[in-house]
Amino acid sequence: MKKQVNIDGVNLQLSQTQDAKGEWIGQQETLQQLLACWLVVSDDDLPLTPRIIGVPGIGKTALAMAGAEANGRELYVYQCTADTRPEDLLITPVLAESGKIAYHASSLVTAMIRGGVCILDEGNRMNEKSWASLAPLLDHRRYVESVVAGVTVRAHPDFRCAVTMNQDDSTYEIPDYILSRLQPTLSLGFPCKQDELAILQYHLPFAETDMLAMTVMFLQQSHALNLDFSPRDGINMLRYAMKRLRQNSDHPAAKDAAWRESLEACLGEDAMDLESLAERRSRTLGGDAVPLGLGDFFFDPTDPLHPDRQEEDEDDDIEF
Repeated sequence: MKKQVNIDGVNLQLSQTQDAKGEWIGQQETLQQLLACWLVVSDDDLPLTPRIIGVPGIGKTALAMAGAEANGRELYVYQCTADTRPEDLLITPVLAESGKIAYHASSLVTAMIRGGVCILDEGNRMNEKSWASLAPLLDHRRYVESVVAGVTVRAHPDFRCAVTMNQDDSTYEIPDYILSRLQPTLSLGFPCKQDELAILQYHLPFAETDMLAMTVMFLQQSHALNLDFSPRDGINMLRYAMKRLRQNSDHPAAKDAAWRESLEACLGEDAMDLESLAERRSRTLGGDAVPLGLGDFFFDPTDPLHPDRQEEDEDDDIEF
């Protein structure tokens, strides 16, 4: 791989490619949908830039990496954050040892130049200003403009991109003009029991069979209760449990103790009783609760000055 390229007289230092190897287990239809987005069916056609959505830890990035491997293309991953700037996304000026300014192409721009796949990971953590710098890349124009380096970089015909997005509240609202460019939406759900067991076995081939079974049973129960415990949670929990088991392998009840200790340490005390946790979260999200009005923030419900009580009193005074 070339370490530098020259565009309009500006030397760009390229980023390193990343290892795309890894087995994608289950949900093959979603992988096929991703690959369909990247197909070009005629000379007049263009690839799509899909957004892959789902809860954290479910395998969105792994899906995109599997797509890059299936396409036989170099993989580049850009981790989006709340403080990502346009120059971070594109070309960053760096003071070289010679005292001169050197320009470093981001993983995204490197993928554009090399004709690779770039994953914009957790894209809805990025602010609108940074997204705006990608607008011409995500439509038929397929280029970016670097104000810092003073160059326009056009995407290689083989360049492909996907954006992963977590379904949680700690994210930015992506503007509609960007969302209209990130199509289609590919939703990644929780794996079935057999696939979840295969995922854990793939990542933890050294895990005890009965501890694998307990972990899968726990995860499947959490999915059924609409709780967001993911395969990643199961992997981390089981990995720690195996480490604790190694330390206490001579104890007759070591497996169960290690698993329960790991469950509480990794996922919290509430995870020890999934049904109670699901019920509490349902109440927190609304459940059967009566919606609060503005007056509820300032008055006790029994306060005669509460606006709702005053309205009731006025209604009682009306004579028919």
